[in-house]
Amino acid sequence: MAEDKKKNNLWNFVDTLEGDKVVWMIVLMLILISIVAIFSSTSMLALQKGTSRLAIISDQLKISLAGLFVIIVCYNIKSIRFFRVVSQTGFFISIVLLAILAGHRPIGPLVPKSINSAWRVIMIGGFQLHVFEVVKVAMIMYLAWAVNSYRNDSFKLANFLAKKKPFWGKPIVKKMMYLYIPMFSVCLGIMVGSLSSTLFIGGIMFVTILIGGISVRELLLPLAAAGVGLFLCIGINSMSDKPSSEKPFPHLESALKRLNSDTMGNAFEAMKDNGPGTQAFQDALDKIKQPVSAKIAIKEGGLKGKGPGRSTQRYIVPIMFEDYMYSFIVEEYGLLGGIVVIILYISLLARGSIIVRNCENHFAKTAVAGLVVLITGQAMMHIMINCDLGPLTGQTLPMISHGKSSFIMFSLAFGIILSISRMAKRKIDREAAKAKPLMNRTGMDEVEGSMNDLDMLESGIRMEDLDGKGLPMYENDIPDYGLDDHNNE
Repeated sequence: MAEDKKKNNLWNFVDTLEGDKVVWMIVLMLILISIVAIFSSTSMLALQKGTSRLAIISDQLKISLAGLFVIIVCYNIKSIRFFRVVSQTGFFISIVLLAILAGHRPIGPLVPKSINSAWRVIMIGGFQLHVFEVVKVAMIMYLAWAVNSYRNDSFKLANFLAKKKPFWGKPIVKKMMYLYIPMFSVCLGIMVGSLSSTLFIGGIMFVTILIGGISVRELLLPLAAAGVGLFLCIGINSMSDKPSSEKPFPHLESALKRLNSDTMGNAFEAMKDNGPGTQAFQDALDKIKQPVSAKIAIKEGGLKGKGPGRSTQRYIVPIMFEDYMYSFIVEEYGLLGGIVVIILYISLLARGSIIVRNCENHFAKTAVAGLVVLITGQAMMHIMINCDLGPLTGQTLPMISHGKSSFIMFSLAFGIILSISRMAKRKIDREAAKAKPLMNRTGMDEVEGSMNDLDMLESGIRMEDLDGKGLPMYENDIPDYGLDDHNNE
């Protein structure tokens, strides 16, 4: 009895969850996969830091609990208005953090830090805040608010200025003020640290406002402006006489070089020309070691994989648990494990579309759609890069790869999706309650009567052998139809 009571309590707890239960299942599965994968893939990290894998998994468990806490807090926010108000600060937060990175100078407790010659991190105490991870979520929420406000014509500042000068009330001016200028300024700030992140985050922002109702025709002008801006940045870099690392956009030049050259082919040529043990050979090997090892991991994984803890490429790729997590999963769990991961992200995209269709609030629709596209798009990009279908961009596998800032921000995204899904679930329940049953009671009675007739036919009983209540007469009163003799034969 006690065991049944526990089961009932557990089921009651699951049943009381108002958010989309499929999304709950997806996020919990991703977290569990993350814990197992991080424990197995961080051998090199443990050696580099002089610690143990047990300490690393303990740290990952703490991050997972913190992420769950963020999800639960957001899930329990039942007011769409709250998210709409907070989203207005998304652009301000993004541009301030990017300005601190660009200035390379600390402001109070915020200390920018360069990692691998790239300014992407701000130290807050002992915590590394990856600015681009914050910008992704913050700008999607801001654009959801901006698109909704544009549709409702509720821009307070623009409407106030329009009372004095009608110029500020024009639709194109409002879109420039609240959509295009914030997007371009954020992309410009990101380009200082990474061209690939600029293209990815910029693309997600354009998709978000497109989903929000801005037509493709209206986006032609800002897309053309973005292209012109990219050429201007390239021109500014080319006019600078400083070394590549000191130019205004240092990673822009290196990215263009990678696109214009066959890095893999040049590295192999250098390795052929220079024997093992030389510095030139080692430099060429370092350039291709990670992508080649990722492909080897996928090849060796096969269908079923090597098994948990049996990966060999984790000793060769030092950041296997970040940029090449999908390759590691395939190596240890095979193609089947890799397909499970893909199914989880595709399922999120499918559930997100259902939530969007059933949201009655335009801001909620745009926010959920943008966040779902962000999570799924980054996952697919990570998988494609691991399969050598694109250049390395440094995009992690959402909710699985190692990374505190990334994990917390994606937890925030999942929490917002689950909170908004409550509203969609209530609409789905209302629609289900209004829907007519596939068969009414009269139809059920007819089916039930037909099934009874069939049973009697199989038993050799006819309708005229029943009494007034529809029950069979006594056995002696029922004529012998020869069924028993037939069966005996």
